[in-house]
Amino acid sequence: MEQRRAVFLDRDGTINEEVQYLSRVEEFRLIPGVPYALQRLKDAGFLLIVVTNQSGIGRGLYDEAALAAIHDRMHEELGDFGITIDACYFCPHHPEHGVGGYRVQCNCRKPSPGMLEQAARDFDIDLARSYMIGDKLADIEAGLNAGCRALMVLTGYGATDSARLPKGVRAYEDLQAAVEAILVTEGKGKRKKR
Repeated sequence: MEQRRAVFLDRDGTINEEVQYLSRVEEFRLIPGVPYALQRLKDAGFLLIVVTNQSGIGRGLYDEAALAAIHDRMHEELGDFGITIDACYFCPHHPEHGVGGYRVQCNCRKPSPGMLEQAARDFDIDLARSYMIGDKLADIEAGLNAGCRALMVLTGYGATDSARLPKGVRAYEDLQAAVEAILVTEGKGKRKKR
């Protein structure tokens, strides 16, 4: 049986508006166009997997219950559009600023590929046929380190991080534009007339 394909998505600055150390449900806001973009990926047969660094937990700024509430809100708002995220993976660690057991050098904190590799094991994903979309250089590097193709969005931190993109990685205005580029690559999108 053929392995599945996924689009791995950073959360803050890619799916929802960037709020430094987002810890309150009331501050969660989807970026315009995100539901449509995610639906296009679902229609093309991709799994949707969120992979997010959450060092705010490790720093003691909020706890895993607060993160779960935010993810519940994300699922609820996307569910209103008929969209299901297949899984969410998060890294609570920070090697320098973490407190207690969260102060570790781990393999899950992006740019390390641990979250993507775990998802690949859990869902039988072919990483070489999958994509990573994010707004930070760490997202792009995590995707490349896992063997995925990577795309940056200029929402969130993308406007500043895009100047340091590795060769061959492109930046797109937002998630909708990045998704359209994926679908064109896959032969399922609309090609722009030249």
